[in-house]
Amino acid sequence: MAEGLVERLLSGDRRALARVISKIEREDPETPGIVAGIYPKAGAALTVGFTGPPGVGKSSIIAKLIELYRAEGKRVGVVSVDPSSPFSKGAILGDRIRLSDHFLDPGVFIRSMGSRGHLGGLAGGSRLAAMAMEAAGMDVVLYETVGVGQGEVEVASAADTVVLALQPGAGDAVQALKAGVMEIADVFCINKADHPRARGAASEVRSILEIGHELDPDPWCPPIVMTRGDTGEGVAELKETVEKHRSYLVESGKLEERRRAALKKFVVRWATDRLEREMRGRLEREDTETMEKVYDRELDPIAAAERIFRRG
Repeated sequence: MAEGLVERLLSGDRRALARVISKIEREDPETPGIVAGIYPKAGAALTVGFTGPPGVGKSSIIAKLIELYRAEGKRVGVVSVDPSSPFSKGAILGDRIRLSDHFLDPGVFIRSMGSRGHLGGLAGGSRLAAMAMEAAGMDVVLYETVGVGQGEVEVASAADTVVLALQPGAGDAVQALKAGVMEIADVFCINKADHPRARGAASEVRSILEIGHELDPDPWCPPIVMTRGDTGEGVAELKETVEKHRSYLVESGKLEERRRAALKKFVVRWATDRLEREMRGRLEREDTETMEKVYDRELDPIAAAERIFRRG
């Protein structure tokens, strides 16, 4: 059954793509076989990660960006990582409302994914979903995250180019700096450019970037692009800037370097999570006696952990 599904996905069947992503999300037993079938066909798409605080207008920018890519005849996939329901672990926001104009376009595939409980962490499921989109023939894959937490940064940094969207007057730059997002951003996007404090926000980001560039000189200094998601102003410039960054990565050899690093991180994280799950399961099933000794202070926690680890 998995083989037939993979064949349909590779031929560009949207329904097969949707089913594959559903299987990935619920960690269906067929997932490893499916991933083995699609992985060799992935890796050719332009991938861009969008991160930034909630309400900054990332969905609006992405909607305008999709229009530009579609005008060039490119097929676009979007992976939107939503906060998860603590009960169902599914995406709360559903497929983005602001992206609804593109739902009926056969050249666009949008999927929201829940962010908790998946093997490989927040980035695990979204990375595999993007892989499936690439294998199905998407030329561009966009990741969208809610917020700027560690997990969101993981998702965005799986992309070749990371865009950090900020809004004026909200102190976003300082918050992003504290969260460590400034360091992974390749392009900065100040949305709501009509805001009276937009220029001030751009200057603030530029000052932080200049300090960072002095401490760690890099040939690529992240550009700052002013946009308006409501009108589309500046989005064409943002698209050009993303393409310039892609060219820089290819010419400098850093694209291959970055992709290798991201794949290694993905493999290590997946293996670590798998090991942790097994350990937790074993603790719950088999090691009641060991834990009783810890509770009674007959065995210290480190010795108990070593004992459980050696049994593995």
